Amino acid sequence: MGVAGAKAYKTSHINNRRYLGNKYKLLPFITRVVGDECPGIGTVADIFAGTGAVSSIFTDKVIITNDLMYSNYICNYAWFGAETYDPQVIVDHVVRYNAETECGENYMTRNFADTYFSKSDCAKIGYIREDIEKSYQEGALNERERAILITSLLYAMDRIAVTCGHYDAYRKGAGFDGSLELFVPLAKVDNNVENRCLNEDANELVKRIEADLVYIDPPYNSRQYCDAYHLLENVARWEKPPVFGVAKKMDRSGMKSKYCTAGATQAFEALIQDVKAKYILLSYNNMAEKGDSRSNAKISDGDIMRILRGKGTVKVFEENYKAFTTGKSDIEGNAERLFLCRCYDEGQS
Repeated sequence: MGVAGAKAYKTSHINNRRYLGNKYKLLPFITRVVGDECPGIGTVADIFAGTGAVSSIFTDKVIITNDLMYSNYICNYAWFGAETYDPQVIVDHVVRYNAETECGENYMTRNFADTYFSKSDCAKIGYIREDIEKSYQEGALNERERAILITSLLYAMDRIAVTCGHYDAYRKGAGFDGSLELFVPLAKVDNNVENRCLNEDANELVKRIEADLVYIDPPYNSRQYCDAYHLLENVARWEKPPVFGVAKKMDRSGMKSKYCTAGATQAFEALIQDVKAKYILLSYNNMAEKGDSRSNAKISDGDIMRILRGKGTVKVFEENYKAFTTGKSDIEGNAERLFLCRCYDEGQS
């Protein structure tokens, strides 16, 4: 708990968010494998970064984060961006936003009232997001401060949303127990000045970056993240598109990942061929035929090994854990595997 004048505020960390496939519980496992097997690491590229949980264990390195979803990019820029920021600016805005009661009608109330959030919370979400953008356009916030405040808002939404932890649907008839409260994200002020945070197709990105370690955590199955988190994506982008259907989704056709389709293996092979790194660390679980059909892995173990062995020597590490899922699967023997490829030197085969 912090204090700004007489007003108190709460703080949050990077892991204070629900997210499908979040690797937070596996960080000790990943840290151990990298520490034991990957000496001399100075630059880490996390090219399907999601919430940024894995990048958070490499803050003593140069970090390159990337995610196809803008809502994840903006959170990663908040946590890892090279630009400095003024923590008091964040505190002042958070305290002011939490105290605001007259928010009026806006894009959120017109489209989402009494669905995932109450009408009053929708009013506040819309007011805050509009004010962040206005302050940024007027020069009152720099880019990192804007990102941190948007991150604070997205985390606050996630805490009270009437969902099962994602936005494929809201729970009809459920009560709105919580009310929106922003926390101050405890983002490091002075990150490495060489850090980069990107919002691109990973397959295109690897053609023009190099890193000592490239960490790859692609979607495993047919569940598109832009479907599960469309509302957070909508608020992060703040383009105010029309929404449709019971779940109030906007057009997401440009945000779909090929790793959730039958073309996943082909996309993975092209990705690995273009990676320029000493080490490739792939995280991929063993859901091949264990869940419902939407949950089953899109890339077979045989293809993973074949593709990685074409790039270097491969070791596999495994750890059992209970993943955060959509709530429909309780899989026995679910394991996360790390495929570590020590890449051949250029020209070696």
